[in-house]
Amino acid sequence: MGPIKVRFLGTGTSQGIPMIGCTCTVCQSSDTRDKRLRVSVFLEALGKNIIIDTGPDFRQQVLAAGFSQLDAILYTHEHKDHIAGMDDVRGFNFVMKRSIPIYGMPRVLNQIKKEFYYAFEEIKYPGVPEVEPIEIDARAFYLGDLRIQPIPVKHYQLDILGYRIGDFTYITDANAIPETSMDLIRGSKVLVLNALRTTPHISHFTLDQALDIIAEIQPEQAYLTHLSHQMGLHAQVQAELPKGVYLAYDGLNLTLP
Repeated sequence: MGPIKVRFLGTGTSQGIPMIGCTCTVCQSSDTRDKRLRVSVFLEALGKNIIIDTGPDFRQQVLAAGFSQLDAILYTHEHKDHIAGMDDVRGFNFVMKRSIPIYGMPRVLNQIKKEFYYAFEEIKYPGVPEVEPIEIDARAFYLGDLRIQPIPVKHYQLDILGYRIGDFTYITDANAIPETSMDLIRGSKVLVLNALRTTPHISHFTLDQALDIIAEIQPEQAYLTHLSHQMGLHAQVQAELPKGVYLAYDGLNLTLP
């Protein structure tokens, strides 16, 4: 299918790093890898530009990445740190002169329609975001010739989706992966997986839990995302990770052949 280019737009948890009012060593770090916007990723494959999730930092992330074509948005779930920036697709509408398809489970799209109601009214105010909601489930679908495989996972009691495109799999905000979904992930060369912190959390994998999954899947490379300030300093945590496992950071670029 040709190369897949990946850029991590944001790798932080819902409050980002630094967190407002926090004086911990991570939030006060001068290492740019410890500055984390809300989680999102950009992919380019077969001439299509795709973003997974549009969090509150979406505009800032797109400006930093410097691209002006967007062919689709894939949503993992409806939590605010994953959808809040949807309004800023207006810039792409203006440049590209067309609407942007947005893909998500019916529940997720319904929440987006509620929060951005003005974009879906019968008589629209000029300049509102122009998007085309497309409902998906666990079945694979195509964007042109690009095959996209949703990966059902659990975010505590909430059903959400990760995505596999070619040999690249992206999963965020999960704390459980059913065996049927593990089968969909197997064979991925690059696995991106959330790891919130080292101590237990009700709805996110810990570092050890994420490493256990990575050890089972055995991708060529694995990247950890959706990190909180409680994970620790990037440099210190990275030095202790197994070979082939990396902390992702904002602005990190990958290319899969």
